[in-house]
Amino acid sequence: MFTLKHIKIGLEKSFLAIKSLLHRKVTIYSDGIPFTFKNVPFHKLLNWLRLETGIALKRKKVWGLPTHSQIEPTNLCNLRCALCPVTDGFERPTGKMSLNTFTSFIDQVGDYLFIILLWDWGEPFLNPDVYKMIEYAVKKDIAVISSTNGHPFANEREAEKLVKSGLSSLIFAVDGTTQESYERYRKGGNLETVMRGIENLVAIKKRLSCDKPFINLRFIVMHDNEHEIPAVIEMGRKLGVDAVSLKTLNPHGDIINDHELGNVYLPENPHFRRFIYESNKEKRIKLKTNPCKAMWNCPILHFNGTVSVCTFDPNDRRVMGNIHETKFEKIWKNRQYRQQRNQFRSDYTQLKSCDCCTNAFKGGLLSEETISEVYFINGKTHPGLICGDV
Repeated sequence: MFTLKHIKIGLEKSFLAIKSLLHRKVTIYSDGIPFTFKNVPFHKLLNWLRLETGIALKRKKVWGLPTHSQIEPTNLCNLRCALCPVTDGFERPTGKMSLNTFTSFIDQVGDYLFIILLWDWGEPFLNPDVYKMIEYAVKKDIAVISSTNGHPFANEREAEKLVKSGLSSLIFAVDGTTQESYERYRKGGNLETVMRGIENLVAIKKRLSCDKPFINLRFIVMHDNEHEIPAVIEMGRKLGVDAVSLKTLNPHGDIINDHELGNVYLPENPHFRRFIYESNKEKRIKLKTNPCKAMWNCPILHFNGTVSVCTFDPNDRRVMGNIHETKFEKIWKNRQYRQQRNQFRSDYTQLKSCDCCTNAFKGGLLSEETISEVYFINGKTHPGLICGDV
């Protein structure tokens, strides 16, 4: 049943459609950072508009092919970070994605994708084919964003391959400004090695006169490091990164007791806590309607070709199919996916992983609220994040 709210949303989407069609330009935010796509092909633009309109109107049926995807080059990692499923161990196999798996997926859906998040669980740059994957996607005018613990780029040859690949943006996960604070969360990591990797990338970008990748120094604010926020911003300035982003903490997987977690990891400053709590400050406020869009616009592709509905499915409990066995579009529209979408719209609390997901709680929306602050260093904006035929 349509309400005044639905009519308002429809009018807003209609205005957006007219504006986008006239200018053929789309700006999409990822982690608080804008990515602008110019001269977007009409088939890609119309697919995006259909998809976003269907999502805004809370339709159960998907109205187009995905505009985003999260792809896992590998679920192997060289670190053992706290709260990470890699550290706990997977229920599914571990391995590295073949270049053929990646290119097969891009060949099927790449003409409609705006953004690829090139990581899921694991360190993506442990896959030696990852640079070829980036190059292949970039040729389709897809913005590729990746995240790293930074250790691979202490090797200058790896850093140069990354810069030459055309990667749009790279997140360096650095959650401490001293080795002592850094390794509390990033178990097995070496801060000096990470900083050398950042320095290598900054120097090679300058030497090759490249704007990309946009280097985003990511700092997850926790109990033991929140006092280091001024220091990490200064670290970013000295290293010459493009931005420092402060992110709120979210534990993975099934719900972890907030009170127990708060004693160990959650920061004192409520501004840097992801969720809004009830008056007793121990229970998160559950939303009646989960605003997540992933089942409509962002499939997860794991290293072996399995398609999952959500990044918070590290153990493949909600697999919709495998692209080595079935064409992606058929998976995207199959009975399992339709059942998941129908249940999500009817009562998302009946889907266990959706019921305890960050998106299910006030303040936890991944696409908008989990980045508390972004500091653009030296007045830089995004010269390297313009995509398409400028």
